Amino acid sequence: MPILDMPLEKLQKYCGRNECPADIDRYWDEAVAEMEALGTAYTLEKADFQVPGAECYHLYFVGVGGARIHSIFLRPEKRNKKLPAVLEFHGYSGNCGSFRPKLAWVAAGYCVAAMDCRGQGGLSQDTLQCSGNTLHGHIIRGLFEQDPRQLYYRGVFLDTAQLARIVMSMDFVDPDKVGAYGGSQGGGLTIACASLTPRLNRACPQMPFLSDYRRAWEMDLAKDAYQELQDYFRRFDPLHKQETAIFTRLGYIDIQHMAHRIQAKVRMYTGLMDNICPPSTQFAAYNKMTCPKEVVLYPDFKHESFPGMEDDVMQFMLKM
Repeated sequence: MPILDMPLEKLQKYCGRNECPADIDRYWDEAVAEMEALGTAYTLEKADFQVPGAECYHLYFVGVGGARIHSIFLRPEKRNKKLPAVLEFHGYSGNCGSFRPKLAWVAAGYCVAAMDCRGQGGLSQDTLQCSGNTLHGHIIRGLFEQDPRQLYYRGVFLDTAQLARIVMSMDFVDPDKVGAYGGSQGGGLTIACASLTPRLNRACPQMPFLSDYRRAWEMDLAKDAYQELQDYFRRFDPLHKQETAIFTRLGYIDIQHMAHRIQAKVRMYTGLMDNICPPSTQFAAYNKMTCPKEVVLYPDFKHESFPGMEDDVMQFMLKM
C-alpha cells in the first residue's frame, strides 16, 4: 500500500499533536449555554424551486452574535407521522448547494437542512468584529484577539448545533432520529455538531477538515485548505515566538479536542492518500471518540469524492 502519512497501525493509535486548552470543556459548555439561550426560533420562506412530493424552503435563524444564518430546507409533502431528518454541511468556501440533489432524502421520507457557513459562499452573515486579515483566513480569524470567544469557527460550530436543535424542535420531526453529514469542512462541522448536540443520532464525517492543525503544519501541508496557517506565521510571527500560544488558542476550535463529547453513532470516511487533510489529522479526532464508531478507508484516494460513499451514507442514515 502506498504511504503518504503514517502506516495504518500507527494511524489507529494516533491521538493528535496539538496542544489542548485546559478549559476546553468549560469553553464549549459556556458557548452552548449562550447558543441555547437564543432558543429555536426560525422562519421558513417558500423557495421558487418546487417539485411534486416535496416542499422546499429557505430557513433563517439568528445565531450567536446576531448573525442571520441561512439554510435550505426540504420536507416530504405528505406527513402522517414524525419524520427523521438529516443535516448537511458544505466544504470550505462553498455553500449549501441547490435543492435538487437533496430530493433523494425527501423521497426516502426524510427532512433535510443544508446550512450556509457564515461569510463563505452562501447567504449567511458574518458579524464577527476582530483585527487581522480576512482574505483566506477563517481558521485564523480572531487569533489577534485575546478572548478565544472571538474565534470565527466558534460561531460556525454553534450554528451547526443550533440548526440541529431547530430541526429537532419541529413538530413533524422525530428529535431522536436526526443525523448529520458532510465532507472536508463539512466533515469537520459534522464532528463539531455531534460534539455539541448530545441527542444527535448519527454522524458521517467525510475526510474531515479542522483537526490537528499543528500536525498539518509539521507535515508541510499548511497549503491549500491550511494555507492560512503558514500565511499567519510568515506575516505576523516569522520567528515563531508565539508558536505554542497560537496552536493552543487554535485548540479551542480543533475538532479533535471536542470529539470525546460525541454520543452519536459515527461512520467516518478517509482516503489514505489525502494530502490536504492528511489521514493522521482525521484519526486524531476519530481516536478520541468513545461513541460507537467505524471508519471506511479508501487506500488509493486523496481529498476527493469516494466511489459508493454517498450511497453508503444514505444506507447508514436510513437505519435510524
